[in-house]
Amino acid sequence: METRRDVFQAIADPTRREIINLIAHKSLNLNSIAENFKVSRPAISQHIKILAECGLIVIKQQGRERYCEPRLAPLQEVSSWVERYRKLWAEKFE
Repeated sequence: METRRDVFQAIADPTRREIINLIAHKSLNLNSIAENFKVSRPAISQHIKILAECGLIVIKQQGRERYCEPRLAPLQEVSSWVERYRKLWAEKFE
């Protein structure tokens, strides 16, 4: 049974949030991303796979290297969800 992943699952993990931060302004190859973490390269590959399944990154082949490019539009869903509650919180604290 295949699990449908969504953007909320993608950002639930701090390692995946940090990967998004790393590639937000420039694409990086898998090794460059993995060098920033103290976990195994296969673990980072799994995080990248989840981010790709959620539509937050695209993996592009350039020669022998695979580069991760950001696709941050799905984060708008998170922003919209948080915004609804931000207004409620603001009203409660006034």
